[in-house]
Amino acid sequence: MSARRFGQIALAGLGGAASAAVLASLAVAQSGPQSILPPGFDDPVVTPSPTPTPQPGTTPRPAQPGAGAAPAPQPGAPLPGVQPAPLPADLPPLPKLDREVLARLPSLEELDNLSTDEIDELLGLKPKFDIPPGARRALTRVGILSVAEGGLPPAALANQPVSLVRAALAGTKGPLVSRWGHILLRRALASRMAAPDGMEPAEFAALRAGVLNAIGEYTITRALVQDVDTNDWSSALTSEALAAYLATGDITGACPAVRLQGSAREDAEWKMLQAICNAYAGESALAASQLDRALGQGIAPRIDVLLARRFAGAAGRGQRAVEIEWKGVEDLNAWRFGLAHALGEPLPGALVDEALKTRGGGYYARAGALLPMLPPTERLRYAPRAASEGILSASALVDLYSQLYADPAAAGPLAAQAAQLREAYTASNPAARIAAMKRLWEVGGAATTTDGYGARVLTAYAAARIPASADYAEDAGELIAAMLTAGLDRDAATWRSLVKEGSLGWALIALAQPQRVSVGQGAVDQFASATSGRRAALLAAGLAGLDRFGGSLDASLTRQTRWSRLITRAAEVENAALVVLLAGLGMQGDSWQQMTPLHLYHITSALRRVGLEAEARMIAAEAVARSA
Repeated sequence: MSARRFGQIALAGLGGAASAAVLASLAVAQSGPQSILPPGFDDPVVTPSPTPTPQPGTTPRPAQPGAGAAPAPQPGAPLPGVQPAPLPADLPPLPKLDREVLARLPSLEELDNLSTDEIDELLGLKPKFDIPPGARRALTRVGILSVAEGGLPPAALANQPVSLVRAALAGTKGPLVSRWGHILLRRALASRMAAPDGMEPAEFAALRAGVLNAIGEYTITRALVQDVDTNDWSSALTSEALAAYLATGDITGACPAVRLQGSAREDAEWKMLQAICNAYAGESALAASQLDRALGQGIAPRIDVLLARRFAGAAGRGQRAVEIEWKGVEDLNAWRFGLAHALGEPLPGALVDEALKTRGGGYYARAGALLPMLPPTERLRYAPRAASEGILSASALVDLYSQLYADPAAAGPLAAQAAQLREAYTASNPAARIAAMKRLWEVGGAATTTDGYGARVLTAYAAARIPASADYAEDAGELIAAMLTAGLDRDAATWRSLVKEGSLGWALIALAQPQRVSVGQGAVDQFASATSGRRAALLAAGLAGLDRFGGSLDASLTRQTRWSRLITRAAEVENAALVVLLAGLGMQGDSWQQMTPLHLYHITSALRRVGLEAEARMIAAEAVARSA
C-alpha cells in the first residue's frame, strides 16, 4: 500500500472535529519553516490565542494564569532541555585589570605593527621553548669535537677555578700571532667539554664562542652555538651567535633566536633582523611596514635598511624591488659585508680595499675566505691572510687555486699565480719547481698586508716534493719553513745532514724534528751572528722550552709574571686544556714582533709537559721562521 493511500484511509477514519484539527495543523506546518532548536534557543513567536466560542448552555470562564502553557522560567534557572557543564574546581580567577595594566595595552595602530610572535608575547601565550621536551639537549657537555676526533677530555676544566677559566677566555680578545697557536686553540674551544664547577654552561659556551669569533673562526662558532638549544641561550651567547651568523652569510639562521626572544633587544640590528625573520615566517606585509618605519625613523644608515629590505623581499612574498646604491657609502661594516654577500650584491672594490687596510680589516679577510657563495677569485682576495693565521689549511688554499686554474675564463694576476702553483707541483725538474715557488713567495709577500706567510702555506706540499739534495741546500731554509706550515716535520728532517750549522734551515730542524737533540751555546751564537738578535733569542727560548738547549738560560727567561706562574702551575697539574687557554692568552697580537722570548719559553715548556710537544715544536719553529 502506498504512503499516499495510507494517509487517505487514516484521514477518513477520523471524526469531524479531529479531522479538522489535523488538517489545520498540516496547514500551519506548510505555511512556514519551523525551528529545530531546543526550546529557549530561538526567538519566541507570540501568537494570539484563539478566542473560545461559547457553546449553547455554557457560561465562559476567565482563563487561569498559566493554564495550558509551560511555567515561565525563573531568573537564573537553566533553560528547559539544557544542562550546563560543571566548571572545573581548580579554575583560576580572572585577572583584575587596573589602570596601569590598561595603560600598557597597545593601541590599534601599534597592534597592526606587531608580529604574531609579539602578540603572543604580549598576551602571555608565547611558549618558553621552541623544542619539544623529548628533543631537548642537556648542557652537561657542549662542543663539536670528541676525544676520538682530537678534542680535549670532557672534564678537563670541570675542577678548575671558575675565575681563572673566565679570565683566560674573556681576556683573549683578538687573533693570535701564531698560526699553530691558532690551530691548537681552535681545537680546544671546539672540544666537547663540561663547564667548570660553579659556571653556568650557557656562560661557558658564550665565552668560548666569543674567543672563536675574536680569532675569526665564525663557522666553528656557528656549529658550537647550534649545539645549545635556542631556549637556553643567554644574551651574551645570542650576541656571539648573531655575529657568527652574519659573518657566515647565514642570515636566516638567527631567526629561531630572534623570534623566540622577541623584544629582548632594541638595537637597530635586532629590529632589522626581526623584520627579516617576519618576512620568512610569512608575515611579509608586517616586515615591509617595519622596514619602511625603520627607514623613515633613521634607526640605521639608509644602505643598511635597504639591504635588509632586499633580503626580506627575497622571501618571495610579493615584496617590491629594492635598488642598492653604494654611492655615498664611505665605509664597510659587518652588516653590509654579510648582507651583500648573502644577496649576491657586488661590493665596490674600492670600498673593500679600503676596509682591508684599516685596523679591523682582518675581519673581512677572515670572514670572506670562508664564504661559500663567493667565487674563487673573490675568496682568494682574502685567503692568503686567513691561511697565514691558521683559518685555512694548506690543502684548502690549494683547492681554491685549483678551482681558479680549472676556470677557462680566469685571467689576471690570480690566474697567473694559479699557473705558477701548478708549475711548482708538476715542473719537470726540482730546480724549475723551486723557481716557481720563489715567484709565489715574492708575489705573496707583496700582495698581502701580512708577512707573506700565506704563500708559504700554499707551497707546503710542493716544498715537501723537492728531494733533499746538496744541489738545493741554498734554498733549504725557505723550503723547510714552507713544509712546517703544514706540520710536515718528517719531510723537513730529511734535510738535517745537508743544512749548515747556524743557518735558518738548521735552526728550524733543531726545533721541529721529532727527535730531541741537544743544541749547544756555540751553535746558537753562530746562528745569532748570521741573523738578527731577536730571531736568535727566540731560537734559544724555543730550544729551552723544548728541553733541547745545552747552554745557559738568559736571565730574562727565568723572570716570573702572574701569567707565567699560572701557566706553569697548570702544566704542573697536567691540565692540557687550561694550558692551551693560557697559551692563547699569551699569544695575542698582530705580528710576531709582539711575541717575547719569555712568552715563547713558557708556552713551549708548558705544552711539552702536558703532552702537546708536537704543537710546541711547530710554534717554536714558526716563531723563528716569521720573526725578523
